[in-house]
Formats: sequence, C-alpha cells, structure tokens
Amino acid sequence: MEASRILNAGSSSLRLAAVALLMAGCASMAPPYEVSALPVPPVYASVTHQGGASAAAIGWRDYFTDPQLRSLIGLALDNNRDLQSAVLRVEQARAAYGIQRADLFPSVGALAREDRSRTPARLSLTGRPLVASQYQVGLGLASWEIDFWWRVRSLEDAALETYLATDAARRAASIGLVAQVANSYLALRGLDERIALARQTIASHEKTFRIFTRRVEVGSTSRFNLTEVQTLLTQAQALGAQLELARAAQFNALTLLVGVPVKLPPEQGQLDESNVFRELRPGLPSDLLLQRPDIVAAEHLLKAANANIGAARAAFFPRIALVGSLGTASVELTDLFASGSLAWLFSPSISLPIFDAGRRQNNLSLAETNRDLAVTQYEKTVQVAFRDVSDALSARVWLRQQVAIARTALATQVERARLSQLRFNNGASAFLDVLDAQRDLLNAEQQLVQTRRELLSSQVSLYAALGGSALDFASPPAGDRPDGQGIGGAPGK
Repeated sequence: MEASRILNAGSSSLRLAAVALLMAGCASMAPPYEVSALPVPPVYASVTHQGGASAAAIGWRDYFTDPQLRSLIGLALDNNRDLQSAVLRVEQARAAYGIQRADLFPSVGALAREDRSRTPARLSLTGRPLVASQYQVGLGLASWEIDFWWRVRSLEDAALETYLATDAARRAASIGLVAQVANSYLALRGLDERIALARQTIASHEKTFRIFTRRVEVGSTSRFNLTEVQTLLTQAQALGAQLELARAAQFNALTLLVGVPVKLPPEQGQLDESNVFRELRPGLPSDLLLQRPDIVAAEHLLKAANANIGAARAAFFPRIALVGSLGTASVELTDLFASGSLAWLFSPSISLPIFDAGRRQNNLSLAETNRDLAVTQYEKTVQVAFRDVSDALSARVWLRQQVAIARTALATQVERARLSQLRFNNGASAFLDVLDAQRDLLNAEQQLVQTRRELLSSQVSLYAALGGSALDFASPPAGDRPDGQGIGGAPGK
C-alpha cells in the first residue's frame, strides 16, 4: 500500500510537471521580432553594370589571383593573433550559451549521507546519553524552475543569439583580415615599384652629376648648373631614403598581420592590375543583410535584446520550482536497502516578490532601452555598410579615370623631358628647363604608381564591403553547435 501511494504521488508529480511544460511552451513574454525598413536607398548610385561574380559566392582564393598574395592570406588566417582571439571569443560565447541552456533541464545528483548525533542525558527522554545514527542513499532533484512564462527560455534565446552574433563577428574579423593583408601587400608592391623608379632616377642623376662635374673642371659650364644638378640628385636620394623607410615599416606591418616571419624580397617591375582580382557584381543593398557578417551580428544582438525583454517581463509572474529526492534511509547501515527503507521527498514551491523597490520595473525598462539601442545600432550598421560599398564603387569608377589621366600625364612628361634635353643640347634653352622637366617626370612616375595602387585597394575594399569570402568563412556545421543546429538558425544548416 505504501509503495502504491508513493507511485501515485510520483505519477501526480509527473503529470503536474508535464502540464507545466505544456503551459510553458505557449507563454513567451518576449515581444514579436520585427525588422525595420532598410534605412538606405534601394540601389547603389555608382553602379554602371552588374557583371562579374557575386562577392558572397566567391572565395578569397578565387578572387585574389596573385599566388604570393594568396599564400600570405593563408598564413594570416592560420596565425594572426587577433583572429585567434576572435575564435576564442566564439568559444566563450558557446560555453556561456551551454551554461544558460542547462537551466532548462532538471539537475539530478546522487546522495550518500551518514548522520551521527549524541543527545546528553539531561535532554534525553530516557535520562541517559543517547547516540543515534542515520544512513541515507538516493537521487536528489535540485531546485528546478518550471518555466511557465518562458523566463529561462528567453534567457537561453538571448544567450544563443549572443553566441551567433559572436560567430558572425568572427567571420567579419576574418574578412577584415583578408582585406588588411591584401592592402598591405599591395602597398608593399607599390613601394617596391616606386623605389625601383627612384633608383633609376638616382642613377641617371648621378651620371649627370659626374658629367657636369667634369664640365666644371674643364670650364665648359658654370658651377651654378652643377649645383642645380646636385640639388636634383639630393632630392631623388632623399625620396629614395623615404621610400626605403616606408617599405621597412610596411613590411613589418604585413609581418604582424600574417603572424609569422615572411620573406618578401623587393619585386622588380609593376603589378599587373588586370590579373590581380576578378570582377565583382555589387548586387542590391538588400543583399548586404545576408552577406555582411557585421550586419548579421547586429541583427543577432537585436534578437538577443528582444529575448531579454521576455525574461524581464516574466519576472513579474510567480516563479515555481521543484525540489525532490528518492532513495533509502535507515538507522542501521545493514538495513539501508532492506524492505521498508524507501524514502522520498517532493517539495514544490512558488514565490513572487511583493516589494523590490522597483527592481523588476527598472530591469524591464533597461531591457526595453537596450532593445531600442540595438535597433539603432543595427540601422547604423546597415547604413555604414551601404556607405562602404558606395565609396568602393565610386573609387573604382573614378580611380580608373585617374589612372588613365596619370598615364597620359606621364607620357607627356616623358616627351617634355626628351624635348627639353634636346633643346638644351642644341643651346635653345637653359639647363633649368631640363631640371624642371626631370623633376616633374619623377613626380609623374610616382603619382601613377600611387594611383594604380589606390585603384587596386579599392577593389579590395569593395570585396570586403560586399561581405566577401562567405564560402570560406561559413558558420560551423550542425554538430559544432551546442543544440545541434546550424549557425543560420535552421536545424542542421
């Protein structure tokens, strides 16, 4: 009969828990999630055509065609310390999500206990000292909150969205690192080209300086012309030293990005921009909502703030918890598992703060304000992404024109330098015209290299602004998430 009563009581408890869980499944206090209208124009103003590959569908290995650049990017993705920190932050968020999710389930533990006590004679009913023992073995259920109002579930949802946001931030850091390495490499190659041009100019000026020194010695020219030649030579030498210093600093910056020592001897010749990148299709601004990891991260943080409102609202309702245990108990160790030693405890509790000095109301106000702030930050992230793409598209259009103009200007300066030298040799002009033409020629050469490098960097910026490398930096597979679901939110995706 006693066992029957125990079973009936246990069955009633299970039914109560089942009803509670069913009620909890339909009592979320979180407000419905709504995405605001996109705060940007529907199309990019600088788009003249929609040819090329989609940035989200092309990996960095396919977009960057330079073998040396691809090798550097691969090393950076494996060794960059900032990216490793971003990966570890994902692991932190994953563990925090697992901790929060564990609150959805009861915590059951094993218990083995021995109690011995002595009652003095003056307190004993028999008038003699009494020594008593009690032994107990069983399973215990810690205080488990029955989530009627989805307080625990809302906190779990917030932790999950925070985890997803952290992973999206990791992807954004990866894409940013690719862009940084590419820009640093292009800057290094541009400096190599400028140094090569400066060295050619220095060698030419040194030759001219030797010739004019000899002419001064034989009295065929004035020392004033020699000082002009020497001034031009020292200017070229100063530029060469500045470029060498800039290359050393750029090389050190690239090494820091890569994370391991690299060997990049100075390159000879110019970088062929036609074989560095593939053409990209910018698409529409609405595509950024799915392609840009920083926008995805901002949206997950918005969802987390939305879920926290549900948890804050649920705090206004009663909180129900269960405590229980099942095992055996006896005053003798030998009788611990004997018939009739079954012991159990079932202790449900309900609590509701009556006065908390406005703590719950202020907590709700804080959660709602955080949600409004997350909305603002999400919209700002979308606007910044739109500007990044628009700037990169504008740069691609106008820098191409600047490169064409710089090439024309260089050709003009080359012809001017040739003609001025010819006029001086024939005595039709002063040597000062030759010096001015050579100085302007050096500036035109340097300007063309810089403009070409800026054009290449604009292609890198466009790739990063469009959220490139989606294939290479995809979210972990289904088994990598604590709840067995993909990062995208759909099971197994």
